[in-house]
Amino acid sequence: MPDYQGTRAVPRLELGEAALEFIQSQEEFIGTKVLPIFQTKKKASIFPAITRESITREADTKRAPRGNYNRDTFQAKDRQYNCEEHGLEGPLDDSEREMYATDFDAELTTVQIVTRRVLQAQEKRIASKVFDTTVFTGSKLFTDFSSAPWDNISSDVIAQVRAAREQVRQNCGMEPGTLIMSKANIDRLLGNEKIKAAIQYVARLTEAEILNAMADILGVKRILVGKAIYNTAKEGKAFQGADIWSDDFAMVAVIGEGQRLSDPTVGRTFLWTADSPENATVEQYRDDAARSDIFRVRQHVDEIIIDPYFAHLMKVDA
Repeated sequence: MPDYQGTRAVPRLELGEAALEFIQSQEEFIGTKVLPIFQTKKKASIFPAITRESITREADTKRAPRGNYNRDTFQAKDRQYNCEEHGLEGPLDDSEREMYATDFDAELTTVQIVTRRVLQAQEKRIASKVFDTTVFTGSKLFTDFSSAPWDNISSDVIAQVRAAREQVRQNCGMEPGTLIMSKANIDRLLGNEKIKAAIQYVARLTEAEILNAMADILGVKRILVGKAIYNTAKEGKAFQGADIWSDDFAMVAVIGEGQRLSDPTVGRTFLWTADSPENATVEQYRDDAARSDIFRVRQHVDEIIIDPYFAHLMKVDA
């Protein structure tokens, strides 16, 4: 646990764990699955990223009798991260605590709301970096399928995804195992003629089973569906919901998980654990002037694209 000397804030790990468990059960956020968390003790650093050139370069493995073995070398390109702090506070007035005491856990509800908003902001940052046509540009990184969009039930989505997967393999020698898309696009695929024909005789009951069947058809190990929305209206105006993950795009990607930076991956979320031990660190302090307990949720992170050649972005809407 970090040293909290010099502040009145008290860590509330149990509230953070409970709030995250509830939010994760809703399955709306996929950002840290697309750019998995890498825990670091440094706020900022330069790190060596293994290049596609290193993992695909032909090696001379032949050894002559009594001769020496050839020695392999690998190339790494320097990449940099710089974690920035994000956070939000939610007050719980003493009168509100008493008012809601018999109805629900006011502390947990406050933390859940604030945590969700912090993670929603992170989700939006990640989505904007992943579906970025200024990073994923050129024929090796981007294909425009808008002439055969996914909302057209006769579009050959299977062939489109196959072509994108093959391009990643040509780029880096690895098959992308993940397909990333919005909730609207997964709904469109459920109505696609070729996909419906492929799964019509397979008994599928749950959403997870349907996604698994669709992943098999499209040649990936899993499909990540971004379901989160945000309110685009200014404060005080009528609600206007919009998807965080754009309907315009989908992506196939190689995603490295775990705590090894040597694993090939399109990107990472760096979490500075010396300051924020969790992706949503919860703290509490007292504001006597407002007769309120203040619940702070914060994170020290940097979400970065490490190597775009481990992914392929597709424009799938007209």
